Amino acid sequence: MTNEPSAWATAPLDREVVIARVVNAPPDLVYAAWTDPAQIVLWFGPEGFKLTTHEVDIRPGGLWRFDMVAPDGTLFPNRMRFLRLEAPRLIEVEHGADSDDDPERFRMLVTFDAQANGKTVITLRQLHPSPERRAVVIGFGAVEYGGQTLDKLAAHVEARRTATA
Repeated sequence: MTNEPSAWATAPLDREVVIARVVNAPPDLVYAAWTDPAQIVLWFGPEGFKLTTHEVDIRPGGLWRFDMVAPDGTLFPNRMRFLRLEAPRLIEVEHGADSDDDPERFRMLVTFDAQANGKTVITLRQLHPSPERRAVVIGFGAVEYGGQTLDKLAAHVEARRTATA
């Protein structure tokens, strides 16, 4: 665990989007679904979207470059730079378009909180560069799309947990 002060502790609420979901699996399984390149491509993204991965290296400093393809065929080039991974507690990334100088890229913190009943609360926090950018992403459906993504994650992990039980 790092001793650095967290930008998340003082994140301005007018720049933040928060989405949470309970998953019927322990944190190690949910965390693995995020950090295993073979798994993340199976569930990541909203309903109906497909992924094409160009590069995946899930470690601090590593990149995941992928295209997200909408049901209508619209292509959204994405890049995640992994900043911090603390198994099975958290993942921090910088997420944006697949370019070196994307001014709209944002920080994302994903936490995995174990529950006494064997379930995990997964919380996805996005910190956008400005209140205006936050308004834009909320306007195009980021909260709904994020909820769909976490629903797909839950279904994926619960199916794997059931298959191995």
